[in-house]
Amino acid sequence: MTTAVQRPTMAYATVRVRRVVRLTPRMVRVTLDCADAAALGDVGPDQYTKLFFPLPGQDRPVVPPPPAAAGSVLSWYQRYLAMPDELRPPMRTYTVRAQRPGLGELDIDFALHPEHAGPASDWAARAVPGAEIGLLCPPHALYSPPPDPAWQLLVGDETAIPAIGAIVERLAPGAAVRAFVEVAGPDDEQRFDTAGEVHIDWVHRGARPHGDAVVDAVCAATLPGSVPYAWISGEANLVKLVRRNLVRERGVDKRVITFTGYWRRGRSEEDNGREKVRRAASGAPLVEED
Repeated sequence: MTTAVQRPTMAYATVRVRRVVRLTPRMVRVTLDCADAAALGDVGPDQYTKLFFPLPGQDRPVVPPPPAAAGSVLSWYQRYLAMPDELRPPMRTYTVRAQRPGLGELDIDFALHPEHAGPASDWAARAVPGAEIGLLCPPHALYSPPPDPAWQLLVGDETAIPAIGAIVERLAPGAAVRAFVEVAGPDDEQRFDTAGEVHIDWVHRGARPHGDAVVDAVCAATLPGSVPYAWISGEANLVKLVRRNLVRERGVDKRVITFTGYWRRGRSEEDNGREKVRRAASGAPLVEED
């Protein structure tokens, strides 16, 4: 995986909903009011943050303190997991779609999953101005292309749309990008303003299993012969199969591929987090590279 962009310390803040806008039938944008300037540090277009949601009956979540400047994400996460079940808030990871420090605002786009709603999707579907959640910004982003790549390949599902949108909207004039994004259907497509030369293949899932359609689309695509920078995010198996195609079938160097599994079918973020703690304790790599 490519080297992450670093920021000195983690930042925690309580944020309140300022407004809610439905972007598509399955995605809602929640604009959050954040008075803490440290929490609005911009470290890249796919900067991600941890969000904490209230438990039933709570107006706001109870969260552990962030680590000191020298603390690690893992040590903080272990303290989070050690919280009593009746206090530990549901936590999910989300991309900061946009931020406006001068206004004290940041946007988080939530993919809604009515068929298997989790705490974040369920909260976002009902969010109203004034509702409070917690936010913790880790000190890094993942998108890290080399200087002036010949072209860029972006691949993901609807959970990757916020990052893909932020990436293409920050492109330098003329930067070449080919993107493949799997969504349920045509109503879930989005438009982005960009100075780059961007071609997006919106791959409609229909009734197929999640990820199959976009994996097939990438494998069947005729791509430029020059060396790309590739960024792949979304469901973990989708990410693994696309990366495998690039490395094994197309000869793309692993060092120019950034990849991350945002989620995994059949497993919660708590399940994945505990697995990472276990792997770290045993000395195993946190990311399986297939």
